Amino acid sequence: MAAVGVSAHAASFLEERKLPMRFTWIACEPNCRGWIGAVGVVTGDTVKDFDEFARSRDLIGATVVLDSSGGSVNDAITMGRRWRKLGLLTTVGTTIELQTKAGLKPAVAPQAYCESMCVFLLLSGKTRYVPEEAHVRVHQIWMGDRADDPKAAAYTAQDLMIVERDIGRLAKYTFDMGGTGDLLSLSLNVPPWEDLHELSAPELQLTNLVTTTVGTDVLPESKTTDPAVASLTPKSVQDRFVSGAEDEKVALAPKSTKTAEAALPTGGVTTATPAAK
Repeated sequence: MAAVGVSAHAASFLEERKLPMRFTWIACEPNCRGWIGAVGVVTGDTVKDFDEFARSRDLIGATVVLDSSGGSVNDAITMGRRWRKLGLLTTVGTTIELQTKAGLKPAVAPQAYCESMCVFLLLSGKTRYVPEEAHVRVHQIWMGDRADDPKAAAYTAQDLMIVERDIGRLAKYTFDMGGTGDLLSLSLNVPPWEDLHELSAPELQLTNLVTTTVGTDVLPESKTTDPAVASLTPKSVQDRFVSGAEDEKVALAPKSTKTAEAALPTGGVTTATPAAK
């Protein structure tokens, strides 16, 4: 890591968060248990990708380290329920490698982002920890294909039905996972033309997103002070929940947009019938 510049590290981490979510098993035996690195945007393929990742591993009680811009509402809900059944623990961070006298060692840098639907993935953890340096930010649900210019876009009654349906699903999920109505209130009060709202330490407690303030309850690795990672700065783009994610599958070619789901949107185009599966 010492051979790579600070700005290159920051750019690399931020670019990964714009791609579809990928899962990596980080082994750190014999000194600690391993963890799951979950980086990127939740898409229509994320649940399938996780199932394939989990098939050959015993993940019961494992920790998920999240660095994500959010993504599809319905797919994130499905994923969160999978994680709760496995009894997974959740936190926010970025997996890095540190050079030690014994060689390269995996560690978790707390300077990471969990935004939009990632916040509800964080909520799925049986035990949940957010380090002080992490950023947890929320926003309204919106039609994914109209987040670039939401005020100028046109909306139909079918669009409103999809959004309200997904809000209902999200509300049920929030309470099922042990979250409070304050989480929904804080999220749904921020329109897409405003910056995401970063949850303060008291708000993290109020919403029940945090169940422990002791990092070792979730991950035995202590936070790193590596300067190359500590310099990560907030993204300049805005993130969105993506509503109606099951209504359409789209190509994952990266493109420049105002949404954090820069490689997609993952839905939001209406059909003649509801998209529930």
